[in-house]
Parts: sequence; C-alpha cells; structure tokens
Amino acid sequence: MPGYFLDSSAIGKLYHIELGTPVVQVLATSSDASLYISRLAVVEVPSAFAGKVRSGELAAADIELLRVRFRGDLRRKLLRTVAMNSGHFRDAERLISTYGVHFRLRTLDALQLAVALDLRKRNFVETFVCADKALCRVAEASGFAVLNPEIKSQH
Repeated sequence: MPGYFLDSSAIGKLYHIELGTPVVQVLATSSDASLYISRLAVVEVPSAFAGKVRSGELAAADIELLRVRFRGDLRRKLLRTVAMNSGHFRDAERLISTYGVHFRLRTLDALQLAVALDLRKRNFVETFVCADKALCRVAEASGFAVLNPEIKSQH
C-alpha cells in the first residue's frame, strides 16, 4: 500500500479547488493509498483557509464548511495524523542547519519535513506531496520522492 505524506499546501487542495486539486483528489480516493499528515497541519490548514478568505479567494461564509469537511476527514482517518515529538524538532533543526543556507526552508516547513522523513524511515511513506517548490527541493535533497500536484497538473 503506497504511503504519501501531505504537507499543508497539498492538503488544502482537497477542500478548495485550485491548481493541483485533481492530483490530490486521486490520492485521496485511491483505495490502496495511505495519506499521512503531521499534527502541525491540523493547525496550518484552517489558518490557510482563513488566509484565502483574507485574500478574497474564499467567501467568509464558506470557511466553516471547509473546516467541518477537514475535521470529518481527520475523524474518518482519510488523513492519518501523526503526533510530533522532540525528535522531530531536533531533526527540523538539523534540516535547517544542513539546507537552510542553500534553500529557503521555513521553520514550520522543516518540522513538516522532519515528520515526513521519520515516517519514511519507518516505511510508512514513500512520497512527499507538496505544492511549495522550495520545500520540494529540500525534500528531494533529503532523498524523498516528491510529487508537486501543481506541476503534475500541468502535464
């Protein structure tokens, strides 16, 4: 069963139609795929929804429906949430030390990638799914197979 780690930029595509949505929907509806997210994404995704309201991409009236759908998918374990631990924070620090000088690697992105790398090491995931090109580059440099749904959608 293939395992995928979705960062917040990919998760949001399940709830708001945008470039890359069809690619992520295929993963979410595949009966043999397991989708993992970090506990951090449970906070980041609603924050991204709020940002879409501020930018005018979403109507304020729609945000609660998206939150309900997201929480429902978490309860049904469509998205398997992984708790973060102190090792993930240490690994994120290491990632920033290793890659932060050469690549843009934000703190929360480093934490997301640290959780994903831990899951890969434990053979739960093979592919990192992310729409942030800079984070994709760091994930690739870390040895991950990467799927950027926005680029995949363009082919």
